[in-house]
Amino acid sequence: MTGQSIVLAADVPFPPSVEDFYLPSIYPWGQHDLWFTKITVLVWVAVAAIIVFFLMSYRKPQLVPTKKQWLAESIYGFVRNNIAVDMIGPQGVRFAPYLTTLFMFILVNNFFGILPLVQLSPMSHIAFPAVLAAITYVMFIWVGIKKHGIAYFVHAVKPNAPVGILPLLIPIEIFSNFLVRPFSLAVRLFANMFAGHMLLLVFTLGGFAMINANALLAPISLLSWVLTIALTFLEFMVICLQAYVFTVLTASYVQGSLADEH
Repeated sequence: MTGQSIVLAADVPFPPSVEDFYLPSIYPWGQHDLWFTKITVLVWVAVAAIIVFFLMSYRKPQLVPTKKQWLAESIYGFVRNNIAVDMIGPQGVRFAPYLTTLFMFILVNNFFGILPLVQLSPMSHIAFPAVLAAITYVMFIWVGIKKHGIAYFVHAVKPNAPVGILPLLIPIEIFSNFLVRPFSLAVRLFANMFAGHMLLLVFTLGGFAMINANALLAPISLLSWVLTIALTFLEFMVICLQAYVFTVLTASYVQGSLADEH
C-alpha cells in the first residue's frame, strides 16, 4: 500500500487501481524519469539485507553456532537438502548457492508487501519476476547444452513415444518447455503478489470509504480493517509459498535438463 493511497483515503473515497503500482520518482535522483522509485529502493534494500545477513552470520563461524549462524545455516540447509538435492539429486549441491540466493531474494522482496509503512512488493511489478524467470530459462538451457551438447534440444522436445504421434507431441513439447515455462514462472509470482496487494488495498481503503460515507457504517469499517489484518497473515503464507514454488520449479527445470531420458 502506498503512502499516497492512505493520505487520499482519509479525504475522499476512491477505488484502488493499477496506478497504485506506478510510483513517482524519488527527488532529486529520479527527477523526471521513473528509474529511481520506491520499488528501486526496496530491491536495493533487499539485496543489501541479504548480503549483510549472511556476511554477519559467517563472519566468525563457530562449532557451536550462534543464533545468526544457526539461522543462516538452517536457511541454506533447507534449500540445499529439501530443494536442490531432493529435486536434482547429488548434483544439486552445486546449484544450492544460487537456489538459496533466489529463494531469499524472492522471500525478502515479497515480505515488503506486508511490512508496515512499506506494504508494496517489487514482485508485484512483472519486470522483476520476468527477469528472474529469464535467468532460470537461460540457466536450464545452458545446463542442458553443457550436459548433452546441441543434442539437448532434440532431447528436450522428443518424448519417449511411438513414432506415429511424435508430429503431434513435439510441437506441444516445444511450446511447453521453451515458451510456457518462463511465462508461467513469471506470471505465477507476479499475479500472486499483485493480487495480494490489491486485496489488502480494497479492504483497507474500503474501511475508510465506508466511514467517510456514513458514520453509521463505522462497525463495518472496523470489520473491514480486522479482515485486512487476517488477510495479512494469509498473505504471509502466500509470500513464503511463492518463494518456495519459484525455487522448486527452477530446480525441477534444471533436473529435467540434466536427466538422461526425457
